Amino acid sequence: MSTILSLAPQNVWKHFYSLTQIPRPSGHLEKVTEFLVNFGKGLGLETFVDEVGNVIIRKPATPGMENRKGVILQAHSDMVPQKNNDTVHDFEKDPIETYIDGDWVKAKGTTLGADNGLGVAAILAVLEAKDLKHGPLEALITADEETGMYGAFGLKPGVVNGEILLNLDSEDEGELYIGCAGGMDVTASLKYKEVAPEADDIALKVTLKGLRGGHSGLQINEGRANANKLLVRFVREAVASYEARLASWEGGNMRNAIPREAHAVVTIPAENEEEVLELVKYCENLFNEEYGAIETPITFKAERVELPAGIVPEEIQDNLIDAIFACQNGVMRMIPTVPDTVETSSNLAIIVIRDGEATIKILARSSSDSMKEFLTTSLESCFSMAGMKVEMTGGYSGWQPNVDSPILHAMKLSYKQQFGVEPAVKVIHAGLECGIIGAILPGLDMISFGPTLRSPHSPDERVLIPTVQKFYDFLVATLEQTPVK
Repeated sequence: MSTILSLAPQNVWKHFYSLTQIPRPSGHLEKVTEFLVNFGKGLGLETFVDEVGNVIIRKPATPGMENRKGVILQAHSDMVPQKNNDTVHDFEKDPIETYIDGDWVKAKGTTLGADNGLGVAAILAVLEAKDLKHGPLEALITADEETGMYGAFGLKPGVVNGEILLNLDSEDEGELYIGCAGGMDVTASLKYKEVAPEADDIALKVTLKGLRGGHSGLQINEGRANANKLLVRFVREAVASYEARLASWEGGNMRNAIPREAHAVVTIPAENEEEVLELVKYCENLFNEEYGAIETPITFKAERVELPAGIVPEEIQDNLIDAIFACQNGVMRMIPTVPDTVETSSNLAIIVIRDGEATIKILARSSSDSMKEFLTTSLESCFSMAGMKVEMTGGYSGWQPNVDSPILHAMKLSYKQQFGVEPAVKVIHAGLECGIIGAILPGLDMISFGPTLRSPHSPDERVLIPTVQKFYDFLVATLEQTPVK
């Protein structure tokens, strides 16, 4: 696992290695918070935790740099806990096992946590360094970004005082992000009274897995399969043609991750078993045919299980299946003025139907507030027709770009001087904390950048090793060239 300690820049990779040894899934940040606090205090720096769990560490300007604008270095401490179905791993107890594969660092069967561990590691390297030139610095390491940006939402005015915010949570080296999409969590729920299955029916558990998944903002335009949307195609046909009844359904487990796996238990007349098993095989072949150019081989299997005591009432079952089938998923619209950038999308992220309760969670994103409202109203209409209660929570506006940003101009010039090419300036469809923090602390000059990551929020997450050195060198140069107050 420690092979990453030999990578350059060692001062960043050593801190990232430390973070891989500390369990830090969203909602379970006690150990990493303690680590960060001890780190800051160990350097003799002002360090504290605010009321929502954000860690703030202040480092004074180096001599001669006191007249520079204050910089907030911002990243989040939590990681997405995703693992392959055959991987034994407890994200609340076990360290992440890393390995080097050519030019990439990966994890063994789990998410790597480079999102946003490398951003945190770079901040720790800057705080620790004694040979850098910089103005006043504040590290703002936020809590629980992945599950709802709770740390950013809970930030209070006056906790940090800088004029420039550098968010280290984007995933393409050589790109500077100056805007991002807003989002809204849409949750549809319904309680029902289970009914007994036919006594002579049998039960099958069908399991769909092997999908690539990924980040529901960054990869939503790649046409990756959504496990819930594939599974509903089978369930609907099994109900319509083979007298199947739905007993339970579980698909996806993170609001901002494209669901990679889903399974359902259905009951059927025993005489229809062979035909249903043939339907399973047909669907497996069909899904691989449809997504062969995008996905790794998709597996869809069925196994006999014990007949459940209760199933979903038929009318409610049919309404749920129709709503899941009709639910908007994927890209809805591109930005008209920037045709290669997604404007509006939704991710049918989580479905849990069991024990008399159905819950469906969708993350809606848009850089346009009006289109976000249109999308969320469409989703509300879809599930309301199924008799479900629909709630909107965790809404946040997008981060509107400022092409005249002083720090943007300084960073573009610095990048060109260092690497001989202009950095790309973009708006990202993923939700960054910049929009939330900018609303709480108006007037901040903000840029987001980072090393190159691929497939965050999935066990295929990986970081391109050479880009980490470039990312850190660029961060150091940016701090040296911070504008004067």
